Amino acid sequence: MPRLSEVIAALENLWPAQRAESWDAVGTVVGDPEQEVSRVLFAVDPVQEIVEEAVQLGAGLLVTHHPLYLRGTTTVAASTFKGRVVHTLIKNDIALHVAHTNADTADPGVSDALAGALDLRVVRPLVPDPSDPDGRRGLGRVCELDHPLTVREFAARAAERLPATVQGIRVAGDPEAVVRTVAVSGGSGDSLFDHVRAAGVDAFLTADLRHHPASEARAHSPLALLDAAHWATEWPWCELAAAQLDEISDRRGWDLRVHVSRTVTDPWTAHAASATATTDPLGAPN
Repeated sequence: MPRLSEVIAALENLWPAQRAESWDAVGTVVGDPEQEVSRVLFAVDPVQEIVEEAVQLGAGLLVTHHPLYLRGTTTVAASTFKGRVVHTLIKNDIALHVAHTNADTADPGVSDALAGALDLRVVRPLVPDPSDPDGRRGLGRVCELDHPLTVREFAARAAERLPATVQGIRVAGDPEAVVRTVAVSGGSGDSLFDHVRAAGVDAFLTADLRHHPASEARAHSPLALLDAAHWATEWPWCELAAAQLDEISDRRGWDLRVHVSRTVTDPWTAHAASATATTDPLGAPN
C-alpha cells in the first residue's frame, strides 16, 4: 500500500504544478504525506456531497479538477461550506489534491478526454504550449469527426455522449450546416474565439458561453457554437485520470482501488423551456 507522498508524486508527474496558470491554486490541499492510501476517488468539484461520497467509499485520497480555495481564505471554520469540507476531510483522514489548469493543458488532458467522449480524432492543441517541443500540450484541441454531420446531428451526439445535465446542449448557428472539423475546450471557453477562428474549424464545443462573446463570434463567421454544461465537459477527464493512475498502480504493484464519482455536481437543477420557439415572428414581449 503506497504512502500519500508516493501517489502525489505520481500525480505531479502527470500534471506538474508549474504548468498551472499563475492565478490557479493546484496541488495538495489536505493530507498527511506519511499516511497510507488504498482507495482514490476522482471528481470534478470538491463539494461536501463529493467529500461524503469519499467518506462512504473509504477513500484516502480525493482528486478533483476544480480547486477548493482558488483565491485564498482567512478561515477554515466548519460554519463555512468550504471549511466544513476541510473538517470532514481531516476527520476522516482523506487527502485532497487538485489538478486544474495543469490538467487542462496536459497530454493527454481535459480536452483530450472531451474529444474522446465525442468520438473525435485529435489533430493538435488549439492553443499550443510553447514549452512543449512535441507540440502536443496546450489548451483545447482541434479535432476531426469520423464522418461529416450536420450541426443538429453533432449536437445530438454531444447530448448523448456527455453526462446528462438539465441544460443539455445549446446551439448557435445553422442547424443544417455541415461539420467536419471541431474545436473543443473543457470548461469555460469563450476567451478562445480568436484561436478558434484562426483554426478554421466548422464548430466549437465548450461551456459557459456568454451572450456578447457568442454574438460577436457569430457575426465574425458562420462558426457553429455548441454550449454544454461546464461540469459535463470536464467530467470525462475524471475517467481518463483514473485510468492513468490505475496504470501507474498496476506498474508499481500498489493495488490501489481507483474510483470515479458519478454524482452530478452541476449546479443547475431544472430547465423550463420557452413557451414559443425563438423563431416566433411575434418576437419578444413588449
